[in-house]
Formats: sequence, C-alpha cells, structure tokens
Amino acid sequence: MTAAAALVVAACGGGDSGEKSGGDTANGAITIDGTQPEVGLVPANTTETGGGKIIDFMWTGLVQYPNDGGAPQNAVAESIETTDSKVYTIKIKKGTKFHDGTEVKAKNFVDAWNWGAYSPNGAQNGSFFSDIEGFADVHTEDPDGEGPKKAPQPKVDKMSGLKVVDDYTFTVTLSAPFSIFPVKLGYSTFMPLPDAFFKTTPEEFGKKPIGNGPVKFVSWQDNVEIKLARFDDYTLADKVKIKDVTVKLYQDDTAAYNDLLSNNLDFQQQIPVSALAGDKWKSDLGERGLNVPIPVSQIIAFPLYDKRFQNADLRKAISLAVNRQEIADKIFFGSRKPANTWSNPLTAGGKEGDCTVCTFDPEQAKQLLAKAGGFKGELVFYYNADASHKEWMEAVAQSVKNTLGINARAEGIPTFAVFRQMINAGQMKGPYRAGWQQDYPDVENWIGPLYVTGGSSNDGKYSNPQVDAAYKAGTQAADADAAHAKFAEATKIIDQDVPSMPMVTVNQQSGTSERVKNVQTTNVGEIDLSSVELK
Repeated sequence: MTAAAALVVAACGGGDSGEKSGGDTANGAITIDGTQPEVGLVPANTTETGGGKIIDFMWTGLVQYPNDGGAPQNAVAESIETTDSKVYTIKIKKGTKFHDGTEVKAKNFVDAWNWGAYSPNGAQNGSFFSDIEGFADVHTEDPDGEGPKKAPQPKVDKMSGLKVVDDYTFTVTLSAPFSIFPVKLGYSTFMPLPDAFFKTTPEEFGKKPIGNGPVKFVSWQDNVEIKLARFDDYTLADKVKIKDVTVKLYQDDTAAYNDLLSNNLDFQQQIPVSALAGDKWKSDLGERGLNVPIPVSQIIAFPLYDKRFQNADLRKAISLAVNRQEIADKIFFGSRKPANTWSNPLTAGGKEGDCTVCTFDPEQAKQLLAKAGGFKGELVFYYNADASHKEWMEAVAQSVKNTLGINARAEGIPTFAVFRQMINAGQMKGPYRAGWQQDYPDVENWIGPLYVTGGSSNDGKYSNPQVDAAYKAGTQAADADAAHAKFAEATKIIDQDVPSMPMVTVNQQSGTSERVKNVQTTNVGEIDLSSVELK
C-alpha cells in the first residue's frame, strides 16, 4: 500500500469564515487554560504539553489528525507518495504562508528536520528523525551519559536522506522501508521552520515564534499568559473564526475551574479531580461539560540512573503493589480506567492486557520485594502540584506502603515547568509522574520515545539492547502488521523490565463557558480552535 493511498487530500477540522458565525465571532476573543511551557516554543525541542499545545495551535504540518482519531489527512502536503515504503516523494501545497508573510516551501521542512536531527543543537525530539538515511552521521550520543566524556562531533550537519527537488517538492529516503513513517508527519517535531529561525538563536525565536498555522503569536508573559491571534492569510480548511485567543497560564487547576464557572475562562481542558466527586462537574456545567476518550495514559516512571531502582524485581514489586482499580474508582470516580496495556486502548497496533505488572497482586509483590532484598529508607513519589495529581499520587504511595510496608509518600513539585526541568536534568530521587499523550496514532509512539535507548522522552534512562533491536526491526518492516508484531516483541521485554508503571487511561472531562458554542476537541483533547464560535 502506498502512503498516498492512506492519506486524503482534505485537511481536518475547519469551517466557514467567521462572518457567517453567530454573535460577533469574527471580532471576538476567548480565554483558555494552559501551563507555563518548559522551554521556548521550537517544535523539535518541545516534549511537554504546556508548550506542545501552543505549538499545535501555531503550526500546521504535512498531515493532520482528525478529531475522531481516524487516519491522517493531508494538510500542507499536496501528496505523499512511495512505491517501496523507503523513498517518499512529498509535494506541498503552493501559497501557504508563515506568520511573517514568507511562503512555506520544501526547504523549510528539510532545513527544520536537519536542524532538529543535528545533535549539537540539542533538540529534545532529535531521535524522531532516526528513520531517515544519514541520521547517524548528524546525530551522536554522549558515550557515558552525564559523565566526563563528550559526544563526538557529527560527520556532517545534513542528513543524506533529505533532498529538495524544487520549491514545492522534496524526497525522504529512509534507512530501511517503514510504512508507518507518513503517520508520524503530523507530530510537531516535523513542522517547518521559516528562514527567520536560522537568522537568530533558538532561544530568541522560541520566545517570539513564527509558525504557519491558523493562529499567530502575539505576546508571552511568563507564568501569566500567552496571547495568540487569528492569522488572516491562512489558506487551509481549519481556519479560526474568532480573532484573539489568550492562554492563561495557571498554577492551580481549581482556580481555573472557578474561573470557568464564573465565565472568566472559556475552555478548561481537564476538570480538576475535586469536581469529579459525585459528578459535581455535571451539575455545575450541564451542557457546558464535555466527556471524550483521548489517547492519554498516566504513567509513573522510575529514575533508573538512581542505583536504588536498578533492580527489576523491586520495580515489579512496586507496580504489583498498586491497586489501580481502587484508584480509578475512588479517586477518579470512574472517570478513568485502570491501565492494562503499555500503550493505550485507542492506539493502532496496541494490545489490551500486555501489561502483566499492571495487576494488583500483593502476594507476588511481597515475594518480589524479598527477592530484591527489600527497600531501605523513604520511597518518595513525585508529581507536579499545579494540576490534579495530588490525590491519586498519594493513593499510589499509600497502596505501596500498605502492601509492602515500605515508608512511602508522595511529594508535589510546585509547577510543571520546574518539574520537567528536574526530570530533564536527571535530578529525580524517586518514581515520578510521567503521563503520555499520543503524538501520532500508532503503537510505535508508545515505544520509541519512551523505552528505546536515547528516546526523546526516555527520561529515566532505560536501556535494553533487546528492546532496541526489536523496535528497530519494527521500524524497518515494510507493512504495518509486520511492524506491530515486532513492537509487540519489544513490549514483552519492557513488561519484564518495568522501567515505568502504566496507571490509568483517560477519559477527558472538559468544560466551556456560556459565551461559546460548537466547541470541539482534537484527537488528543485540546480545544479545536477552528470550531469555536461566540453566542
């Protein structure tokens, strides 16, 4: 099957111009909730949802993912064609623009991908380009982690697998056939960068980013708000009807909920846990409440760079000591489901029940703890305190304490940005919350970034050559079924190593104000700005 057959020409989302909307939509403004981004807004360097949400608003990729979770649809791409799943010819639509008025051309994708892959640039998402021929020549790794040795200088700064054919055509040659490659191309890492990016520093650009999506950047006040505005020269189907969007950066989701109830906030992506009890949010919001399944799972990861957590039997014991069903029922009031898979039930290629350590088995947990030699000292579970994680993380710690007799507790880090900075610096001193929002609809996304050596979000520094080999075999498979079979082999090994603990899968409860109508959410639960109208 060619990639072109799997992608359709129409872009997802969208609607008519604002002039046909009710109210004063065309000149209207909304406020939505968000969190302070960890770093500046550069697509290939953003791995968390605070910044990722803004990038999703500001950029449009070659393909987009429909709100209903269906197959990717062409967006900036006019066509993506291949005859062998190894060499892809990508044609882009003429006339699409960046927010600085320059036209989006083939070289803007090629230059952006080469920048992201070139390891001296330090892009956190660099590993996403590893399928492309020549990646190993531009991307080198530190041979001893954070030790005294340094990564060797790459041979070149451009991947041999990327070639600009003309202004609107480029080719991508992979190191081996991989039929799933086009599915990845809607993820933010693969977004184009304007020429202006290469005339400044990533830090400066990240504070005043220039995208190519339906809204453009206006301003950013740290820990307060990010302002966006409709980009009137946007030519694709998912045009935004409203004029202005303010993303208010909250440190407390209960404060956001109170603003929602008083109509000072027009959309809250996740209702706080405190409002789920007794379905309070339903009585509070009525028809303003939204309840949608999303490909998101809450995970607790182990810092394997800490010697105390390098014993797999200990990690299994802790995972088996957690009563996920009780947490789903009593803390989330049935709005979450206990995880039983290393991916997500909504994920293509995933397999229900492949997480054997997700069950609650106190006796086996105790036996494994004894086999591991016990655990000395305090076991602290960490989470970011600016969202509703306190209750369920404390329940995890209590479950482990009650089952294994370990002195366990949960501790909050004030903000998500600081929390992520500590994780990236390898400073976690205990298991920590590491939820995962699917970047693109395939099980590969739940393995490569999280559990392959050097993966972009493999923050616990897990490494197993067998996992790497099975994953690589999957990425080199010529069809999706063969790829998924190899990914399943990798998952079985991960299940025995337990580098993290899948906890619960998410149904998202969101809310809107009385000012807006027709609000829809994207495939990952973010607000679909193109759907919003004012009443």
